[in-house]
Amino acid sequence: MTQSDPPPVSRSAALLNNTNFAIGMLLLFDSFHLILARWLSNSLHPLASSFWVLTIATVEIAVFLKVMGLIEWQLLKTHFRFFFSIGFIVAVATSMNYTAVTFVDAGTASMLSRSSTIFAIAFGVIWLKDRLTPLQWLGAAVALIGVLTISFQPIQSFQIGALFVLGSAFSYSLHAAIVKRYGGDIDFGNFMLFRVGLTAAVLLVFLLSATFTASTPIQVVPQNSFQWMAVTVTATIDVVFSRVFYYWSLRQVELSYHSIFLILAPVVTVLWSFLIFGEVPNLQTFIGGAIVILGIFVVNWERLRLRLSATPAES
Repeated sequence: MTQSDPPPVSRSAALLNNTNFAIGMLLLFDSFHLILARWLSNSLHPLASSFWVLTIATVEIAVFLKVMGLIEWQLLKTHFRFFFSIGFIVAVATSMNYTAVTFVDAGTASMLSRSSTIFAIAFGVIWLKDRLTPLQWLGAAVALIGVLTISFQPIQSFQIGALFVLGSAFSYSLHAAIVKRYGGDIDFGNFMLFRVGLTAAVLLVFLLSATFTASTPIQVVPQNSFQWMAVTVTATIDVVFSRVFYYWSLRQVELSYHSIFLILAPVVTVLWSFLIFGEVPNLQTFIGGAIVILGIFVVNWERLRLRLSATPAES
């Protein structure tokens, strides 16, 4: 190797810097989110399951960072308002999603959750100063029509579930915008630990409040080995793996561009929902979902075209 040659890059380092790999893994794990929530809904109250999932995930992340000697408690003290804010917002989003799948099937909820792209665009334009072309505005309008098509169906329980999904999508998009603006310089491992830990703490408050005010008793703690196994598997897949790839990819690409790859997640979720639960969205939902995906694709078409055209030159 001559003096002018660049230092060799290991395969692991190259993989960590591979945006396509990060997005691909995000898409895979993201498609399981509502499937796992639906799975847990058969045996646990939504607030109980979401609390234990986040708590177990916190323990898993904390053990790993402790073994590696990487926990920095000073970061929590320095950025407490930031971590509490996103912890509270994500707790709201998570509890809404876990509740939504008790009213609608996971595939429908997943298609409707793509409305997060509309909210992300709004936060990107208003707060992060992103600029949209007329074509992108058109795509956002088309996606909104799709969301309305899915939401307004003459079934009260469906409408309630749709409201929960939309509330969750708004909350999670707000959290993503806050993280994109203020969280980029925080150590990644400690960011995950404190973000997940404070989300679990807020969910505990939600769960205890519901327990004391509910007209019927709520099972707070898993009662058997299956329930413990279910929340542990969900914590590992849906929080640890899924959110690692979510934030990893979020740090590598623009907030608006980050959403384009997630438009495929509902397709995968619908497939999982059919194979595991035998549930299929109705025709109106399929039509609305297709319109949402089309709108999101239009929004991101120019960015995708520019990125694809730049790829050969970069290689």
